[in-house]
Amino acid sequence: MPSLDLNPDIVRFVIDKVHEFHSREDVTFPDEDEVDALNEDWAEQFSTDFAGDPYYQELTTTIDDLEPDQQMTLVALMWVGRSDYALEEWDEALKFAEETWTDHTAGYLVGTPLLADYLAEGLQQFETQGD
Repeated sequence: MPSLDLNPDIVRFVIDKVHEFHSREDVTFPDEDEVDALNEDWAEQFSTDFAGDPYYQELTTTIDDLEPDQQMTLVALMWVGRSDYALEEWDEALKFAEETWTDHTAGYLVGTPLLADYLAEGLQQFETQGD
């Protein structure tokens, strides 16, 4: 059984901050189909658009303050929650997160539509495994 090497309370805190930021009226995302077609430019543009926003700054600072391995775990958890990987593929998800990690991880995560839902789903899968 895979184990989550990140305190679930940290994940829940990030989820709460994402909900705060993403629920604001000025935060919008393209349709899901369009987001799939977008590349890293989307996350970069999103970061540029909200760089001066205090909610965005608080959220990205929270993620940036995590150790790189914790950031990688957060990304892998999002991928599991989004069904890019099954929980049984945790090691592969974590390995790919490690291989693709950059110092722009916070921007990548925050610019992901439904991030809070994906993190909550991934966390739930860890918490209910073996039930």
